[in-house]
Amino acid sequence: MATVDLLTIIFEVILWRISYYYFPGTFLDITPMCSAISALGQAATGCSVWFTVTFTFDRFVPICCQKRKSEYCTEKTAAVVITTTGVLFCFKNVPYLFVFHPVKVIDNIPWDCTRKPSTYTDPGWVGHNWLSAVLTPLLSFVLILLFNALTVRHILVTSRVRKGLRGQSKAENRSDPEMESRRRSVILLLTISGSFIILWSVNVTEFLYYTIAGLDQNNYNDSEYIFQHTGGMLMILSCCTNTFVYGVTQSKFREQFISTAKYPLTSIIQIINDQII
Repeated sequence: MATVDLLTIIFEVILWRISYYYFPGTFLDITPMCSAISALGQAATGCSVWFTVTFTFDRFVPICCQKRKSEYCTEKTAAVVITTTGVLFCFKNVPYLFVFHPVKVIDNIPWDCTRKPSTYTDPGWVGHNWLSAVLTPLLSFVLILLFNALTVRHILVTSRVRKGLRGQSKAENRSDPEMESRRRSVILLLTISGSFIILWSVNVTEFLYYTIAGLDQNNYNDSEYIFQHTGGMLMILSCCTNTFVYGVTQSKFREQFISTAKYPLTSIIQIINDQII
């Protein structure tokens, strides 16, 4: 998840947007190059979202289907799922290599990328656009919401049973570490679902708007153009938040992060001590 989120930032933000606005005229603006960056950015975004789906399922199984934990929650299964997801999204986004044509040709070198008008009307491209929208984020959101809803429901039910077994009443306020852990899990899952739908809602609305209205994105007016790029900005932001929320809330992640941050300093101290000795 962290790797594909980093790739999303590299391709979608640094190589696509920052390069275009602040470093125009570089080799990155050659049509085949910017087409490749677009395809890789789309693939990274799709993997980012679907790795979140698979990770959500990985959390769902040990909580709600403990008998299946040993079958699904293994390193081998994780490797197969990650590899399969990555390969499928790379193949799915191969058509993006051919979605652009050059704005100008200088010395037989095609420069800049503009979307072909046929991609808005050709049945094949329209179908591919709908497939992309359905997979990311419509279906992915439904699955994340479903798994999280089932997980929250299971936690709430087991929590009520646990309270009953412990003989707690509403008036009592005895500390229960297990209940506190489950409460944090519910908050985490609701945060993931809520942030995902909020940050993707503008992008999905914009897609449905130009599809249903039959508009050409290249002919948007000022307000439509701003709305489109706002959706893109929030979409990219969404690809970063899930890893941050999932990772930072995990104690093992925090321990490893602190250890990594301390490693350069401890290495220098160790080298100095070795030299002194």
